Amino acid sequence: MMKSLFVAAALAAASFNTAFAAEAGGKAAKVTLVYEHELPNAPGKSIKGVLVEYGPGGFSEGHTHPNSAFIYATVLEGSIRSQVNDGPVKTYKAGESFSEMPGDRHGVSANGSNAKPAKLLAVFVVDTDQKELTYPLKK
Repeated sequence: MMKSLFVAAALAAASFNTAFAAEAGGKAAKVTLVYEHELPNAPGKSIKGVLVEYGPGGFSEGHTHPNSAFIYATVLEGSIRSQVNDGPVKTYKAGESFSEMPGDRHGVSANGSNAKPAKLLAVFVVDTDQKELTYPLKK
């Protein structure tokens, strides 16, 4: 029962994000929750896996994550340009990883190519009751 609810939620999120990407001219990232599990040795914490897919030239608006979130991201396909806080903009290729600490600002998150797609898997360790994983940067 829980597994089917999770699959239904992931499919609904994928449909929403596909519609959002289409409205944004196809440049917005498609974001899909693909895994969620409470950590038995860390009460109140869960691990959540999020697949982020960028079309050619695609990007995510500048954002932050919950203050409880530690994030470890691995590029699965293509290349990703990323800037955390006021650090340099770096390009990560398939197989490379980076992390974000609680409270970090993610100012740049974009496909490194205008011709090929890119994908990354972001693994969050976050408070279990945290539902929203991304917040737009305040201007």
